[in-house]
Amino acid sequence: MPLIKNRYGKGRVRVMRIHRDGDRQEVSQLNVKAMMEGDFARTYTHGDNANTVSTDTIKNVVNIVARENTGLCTEEFCEVLAKKYLDSYPQIASVALTVHETKWSRLSFGGKPHPHSFVLDSNGQPTVEVLSIRGGATTMSSGIDGFTFMKSTQSGWENYVKDSFTTIPPTADRMCATSMVASWKWSGKPSSYPAANRKILDTVLEVFSMTYSKSVQDSLYRMGEAALAAVPEISEISMACPNMHFIPMNLSAFGMDNNNDVFLPTDEPHGQIECTVGRG
Repeated sequence: MPLIKNRYGKGRVRVMRIHRDGDRQEVSQLNVKAMMEGDFARTYTHGDNANTVSTDTIKNVVNIVARENTGLCTEEFCEVLAKKYLDSYPQIASVALTVHETKWSRLSFGGKPHPHSFVLDSNGQPTVEVLSIRGGATTMSSGIDGFTFMKSTQSGWENYVKDSFTTIPPTADRMCATSMVASWKWSGKPSSYPAANRKILDTVLEVFSMTYSKSVQDSLYRMGEAALAAVPEISEISMACPNMHFIPMNLSAFGMDNNNDVFLPTDEPHGQIECTVGRG
């Protein structure tokens, strides 16, 4: 029987880089998944490992490239890492990297940033995905996973399909919250990946916060439009937003109305809203 497709690699390779610039230090904690495709079929079909690079070696290359490139941002680090695999092993045809970053924010005291102390920023994990094909193009996307935000008003859900299965009432004033997974494809290299990524997040948050939302779908599309306008180096942006629901509590048993003041937070089951916005 034919082996239709195969790939292999190393997952959850954790590495922390420290870049020293005098007294000031920068930290970058990454979780790397590196997957290879190439001339490895005989390892599966004939028990022949002669061409196959050990997954432990794949892990070691991550650490070596980290040591050699402490100051690169995550996107540039991934580009160098993919090239290292292709340059080192001619039997590898393509490398796919998926990297999650743990965010550490610099502490400040007396209004002065501390040179080497940080606090964990738990709102969302920055992500980078790179696909590098030997003799072909390298494609890259950046994004964020689990980026959570909300607004307590200026969101509604009205004029939707109503039938015998519908129980949710319409409203012009509801809370809106989500834990977003988003990614954007690079069509050009910005002057600074970190600055461009910050601008994308700042832009989508401003649209979400400053405009009335007729639906999560309505907000997502306009957030995507604004991100593309703000950063010309991206060709498209994809967003997946599970609703975090806040259900008004029934306080009538206590002789009280609610007036949209007290809610039950829940995320199961949740609405799942997704879209991709690209350039025409």
